[in-house]
Amino acid sequence: MPTPSVVLVTGASTGFGRLIAETLARHGYRTFATMRDAQGRNAPRAAEIHALAEREKIPLSVLELDVTSDAGVERCVEMVIDQAGRVDVVVNNAGYGVMGMTEASPIDQVQRIFDTNVLGAMRVNRAVLPHMRRQRSGLLIHIASGAGRVVVPAMGLYCASKWALEAISETYRYELATFGVDSVVIEPGAYPTAVFGNLEKPADAAREAEYGDVATLGDRVFKVLTASKADPQEIADAVLATIRTPFGERKARQRVSSSTGVDGINALNDLSAQLQKQLIAGFGLADITTS
Repeated sequence: MPTPSVVLVTGASTGFGRLIAETLARHGYRTFATMRDAQGRNAPRAAEIHALAEREKIPLSVLELDVTSDAGVERCVEMVIDQAGRVDVVVNNAGYGVMGMTEASPIDQVQRIFDTNVLGAMRVNRAVLPHMRRQRSGLLIHIASGAGRVVVPAMGLYCASKWALEAISETYRYELATFGVDSVVIEPGAYPTAVFGNLEKPADAAREAEYGDVATLGDRVFKVLTASKADPQEIADAVLATIRTPFGERKARQRVSSSTGVDGINALNDLSAQLQKQLIAGFGLADITTS
């Protein structure tokens, strides 16, 4: 991958996205931190990033990007190409969660979370991939979750969207390997970021109330998740390390968690990799993969 690489990070106003963008820029990557409402609701955050870039003299810029808008995504990627001439890495980080009884979320609420967490990444990838394929190089990084491999009660919509993101990421990995384009997933554990402050409740409160005490599952899960004292910088460091890892040597999935409890997700990922390798070979497609 040419140096310095050009990186587009989605959902970079706060949390993982903000840390990832700042970290990459500090290491010399020309980084575009993208966010919704950069001239409105997120204007103070955009100003903070601009000020940081000026103060530290790092290659960090802010661009407007709503991952739920086809036209907005295309416009943002065109701006990256116009300003930098290429795009080498995309970090699909934009996303949010819904906490509560799954039945209590009307279909329009289900559609919105999938539109951001899954289709948002697919829109961005669709916009950048023609450039990456022409370059014969590129990297798609998808910030998923441990909840993209296991199910957490009261987080069904979030889990389902992250499971879908993981499946899409691995599909890209097979289909793009011959073009020198890689696709990977990073699976964070629980980290104290703005994601917890942005959680939605199911829109149908009356339906959720019918669950009685069972509806408190969400509160119990939230209490455990928000008790984490892990450093979110670990995710930014993992993204940096992933970019620096040569093509063909990256794992399809990377679990990043400071949890001291039992965590079998790495074992699950290892087993999945073995089964996928057998599956791909069974279809006679091993020659197009790098894993």
